[in-house]
Amino acid sequence: MADICGLADLTHPPDESRDTAKIRQIFDGARQVFLADGFDGASMNEIARVSGVSKGTLYVYFDSKEALFVALIQSDRKHQAERICEFDENAGDPGTVLRRFGRSLLEHMTSPASIAHIRTVIGIAGKNPQIGTAFYNAGPAYGIEKLGQYLARQAEAGTLRLNDPHRAATHFMQLCQGDLFRRRLFGVLDQVSQQDVADCVEEAVCVFLRAFEVR
Repeated sequence: MADICGLADLTHPPDESRDTAKIRQIFDGARQVFLADGFDGASMNEIARVSGVSKGTLYVYFDSKEALFVALIQSDRKHQAERICEFDENAGDPGTVLRRFGRSLLEHMTSPASIAHIRTVIGIAGKNPQIGTAFYNAGPAYGIEKLGQYLARQAEAGTLRLNDPHRAATHFMQLCQGDLFRRRLFGVLDQVSQQDVADCVEEAVCVFLRAFEVR
């Protein structure tokens, strides 16, 4: 149980193969409570109630609110990142693949649930840097790694000219966010349209290919 309940190793997601249904039930309840009350306002009592489990059962799986929040972050980010970071060389040229990835990424990052989640993590990362690290490793770092691997394959194929695929992946993800994500994060925008996302990503792809595409 130490790998699920402890905070010692935050780089690996919890083993959901053990009693998966119960853990998902707890995650569903915890997600509702954290989004509604924030990390500081959430309590294990309320999480147990909303999850439909006893407090004793909750503590069997997670020995603290911090451990539960980290496990939830790792699970949610892992599933979302795996869905977004599907790079298929047969899906088209690099521009086509990058547009699809960029739109999926930015649509997710600017969604109400994601914005609420990010704000919660930012609010507690100062006091609990392990939580910020877990969030980064399970989401952004995973995306950079997968995109970097795709870019490296394109460089080997001769379609892109790259010295450092990992750094290029970081640059592209930052370009995709542009100012649109920051304005959404800080509440300047209540929502963004699909056209806003498409325009922002198109600019990012054009700048990126201008710098790295073999002509």
